[in-house]
Amino acid sequence: MGDHADTPLPKFGSEICIVLVEPEHDGNIGAVARSMMNFGIIDLRVVGRSTDWSEDTRRRAKNAQYVLEHAREFQNLQEAISDCSLVVGTSGKREHGDKTSMRHFLLPEELPERLSGIQGKSALVFGPEGKGLLNEQLRLCDLLVTIPTWEGYPILNLSHAVTILCFSWFSKTSNSTTPGTKGRLLDPDLRRRLREEATRLVQSMPTKEHKRQGIEETLVRVIMRGLPKDDEIHRILGILSASADSFENSES
Repeated sequence: MGDHADTPLPKFGSEICIVLVEPEHDGNIGAVARSMMNFGIIDLRVVGRSTDWSEDTRRRAKNAQYVLEHAREFQNLQEAISDCSLVVGTSGKREHGDKTSMRHFLLPEELPERLSGIQGKSALVFGPEGKGLLNEQLRLCDLLVTIPTWEGYPILNLSHAVTILCFSWFSKTSNSTTPGTKGRLLDPDLRRRLREEATRLVQSMPTKEHKRQGIEETLVRVIMRGLPKDDEIHRILGILSASADSFENSES
């Protein structure tokens, strides 16, 4: 895998993938690959861009060619995260005041502490340089994380942001299981069903049309923030389905 000691990858390295959505600069992609390898993460996924790497990308990756050679390309974000149990979106754009329906953030150090010892693939999703993830892409994410920076210039370089998140995971994740967290993350199919039933419930309930999107996002985020297991989500799905059925029957 490059010029490094014959040391096994950290356990969490196989449980995380880095997803780059429409990255613009070849050099940044190479630098991302290098940062990933620095911290034992090798699953790179690229949305909306070919993985036929330029010389600049390979040069910036240094000894992380393994990451580039095994990277996968996808047409859209939904496809890139289809096998993931938890999707974490990143953004430096912050809302202020009471209307913060989209951007309830965790800090980088909170993620590994909360997920230590839990099995299942997690995706860390990064948007393109300059504009970051769009709102419709953030809505596909279960949790949001932001890196604290000076508000005068809050947007980090893409590779720097990836480095900080990878470092945080590497430095905070323990090989031991945190009490009360043993088990796997939500099955990807159950995660999809949760979102579908949440949509059906919110679309059928009596409320003002402009409030539906915010209600749905809040409902999903609050549920996912508790990192429910499969058996728990089955019970939650039962409640959502019964509630949606009730609202739909009352309209007929």
